[in-house]
Amino acid sequence: MSVFTLPSEEALTRWLEHYSIGRLLKFEGIAGGVQNSNFFVTTTLGRYVLTLFEDIARAELPYYLHLMSHLARHGLPVPAPIANRDNEYLGTLAGKPAALVSRLPGSSAAHPSVEHCARIGAMLAGLHLAGRSYGRRQPNPRGAHWRARTAALLRPSLSDDDAALLDAELRFQESADADFSRLPFGAIHGDLFRDNVLWAEDGFIGGVIDFYFAGFDALLFDVAVAVNDWCGQIDGALDLARADALLAAYHASRPFSDAERGIWPLMLRAAALRFWLSRLAARNQPRKGELVLVKDPDEFRDVLRLRVHNAVPPLPSA
Repeated sequence: MSVFTLPSEEALTRWLEHYSIGRLLKFEGIAGGVQNSNFFVTTTLGRYVLTLFEDIARAELPYYLHLMSHLARHGLPVPAPIANRDNEYLGTLAGKPAALVSRLPGSSAAHPSVEHCARIGAMLAGLHLAGRSYGRRQPNPRGAHWRARTAALLRPSLSDDDAALLDAELRFQESADADFSRLPFGAIHGDLFRDNVLWAEDGFIGGVIDFYFAGFDALLFDVAVAVNDWCGQIDGALDLARADALLAAYHASRPFSDAERGIWPLMLRAAALRFWLSRLAARNQPRKGELVLVKDPDEFRDVLRLRVHNAVPPLPSA
C-alpha cells in the first residue's frame, strides 16, 4: 500500500456522510505496497481501511470488492467491503474510485515459521474452495498476456545477461502453454506475500488483505506465488521444511491433481517472472506520491534463476 493521492480531511469528512459508520476522528496514510493510495480511517463507530484506486479501471473494481465480500461471508479472514447508504461498495473521492473495508487485526510476519506456512497453506486452500461458488470471472491482471507484453516493453532497458534470462524464460513458458488448460482454475488472490497477511496475537491469521491483483487463473499459480515468498530464504532458495508444511496443509483440503504435479516447477518460475517484471516496471516508471514503496526487482530475478537451475520440492501425492 502507498499514498499517491491525498484527500483533504474536509473532503473525506463529506464523503463519509454517505456512510453509516459515524464521524471521522482521524486518518493516516499507509506506507507499503505499490499500486493504490491507502489510509487507516478511524470514526466514532470503528476502524476501517480506505483505498483510492489509482490505475485500475473502474469497471474492473466490482470483481475485487464482491470477491472480498464473498470470501468474508464464507468465514475467511478477509476485509469486508462497507456499503454506503445507497448500498454501493464503490464511490468517488478526490477524483478517484474509492472504497472502504473493515480493518482487520494483526501484523505481518517478516520471518515466517513452519507453523506460519502451514496456516497459510490451509487458508489458501480454503480461499480456493470458497472461490468455486463465486460467479464473476475476470482474468488475472498479471497473467501470461501481461507478462509477455510487459517483457517486450522492458527488454531494451535490461543488461545483456538479464535480457538473455528473460528471453529464455519467455520461450520456455510459451512452449508449455498447452499444459495450462488441464489445470484447475478459479478465483486467486494473486499477491499472497508476507506483507498481505496479518497475524493475530494467538498465532492465527487475523487478515488476508490487498485483493486488487486477484483474478480467474490456475489455482496452482497462487500456490507458487505463496511458496516463492513464504518459503524463500534470504538468497531466494526454498526452505524445504516451510515449503513442505505449506504444501501439505493445502493438499489436505484441496488435493493436487496429476496435471498440477507435472507443471509445478514451471509454475514456480512463472510466479517468479511475474514479480520480477512488475518490480522492473515500477522501478523504470516511478510514480509520484506522498508515500511510495518501490521494491527491488533483482530479488525476483535471482529467485527465477534459482528456480530454473535448482530442483524444487515436489507437490504431495497421497
